[in-house]
Amino acid sequence: MDLLPLLGLYVALAVGGYLVGGVSPATIVARSLGRDLLRAGSGNPGATNAGRVLGRRWGALVLVLDLLKAYLPTALVLASVGLVGALVVGGAVVLGHVVSPFLRGRGGKGVACAAGAVLAVAPLVVVVAVAVFAVVWAVLRVVGEASVVATAAVVVLGAAALGGVVPWVERPTGGWLVLVGAVVLSRHGRNVRAWWARVRG
Repeated sequence: MDLLPLLGLYVALAVGGYLVGGVSPATIVARSLGRDLLRAGSGNPGATNAGRVLGRRWGALVLVLDLLKAYLPTALVLASVGLVGALVVGGAVVLGHVVSPFLRGRGGKGVACAAGAVLAVAPLVVVVAVAVFAVVWAVLRVVGEASVVATAAVVVLGAAALGGVVPWVERPTGGWLVLVGAVVLSRHGRNVRAWWARVRG
């Protein structure tokens, strides 16, 4: 394939992924129930706040929808275009989720959405992240801090893969994991500070 059409394809995937990511299941579900997540609970249009405001059942539904929102397009592009296209669209979906064009730049924190994208290209990384999340949550009983540590584990795995230390993750995917993890961590500033304070004692 010539360079120009290939570049055009990747741009289209990035734009399409960003717009898909910008669709907020949490906001849609909440509005269908007569609630506004941007004005309730933590004000965050994500699965955790949906569960807090609407109830655990609705929070679980939003979590699944956020995960599928990223997994389905990433897996589809992986099968039809290839790894690079999948990384482009998956990263764009996560970015659209955390900085939604439909919510004036607001968005969720990206954990479930990022998990869906990673699941499509590196499923074993998700297994590791879920295991880390479960251990930290069992100790701290705080979802936000467990999410931060699990995301940090993904970044470490990505960096290791980029350095060729993790053979079951391709190097381009490793670099992508670092970037996606950094985006998610950037949305957890308060949780990062709380976790760091715990670590320092």
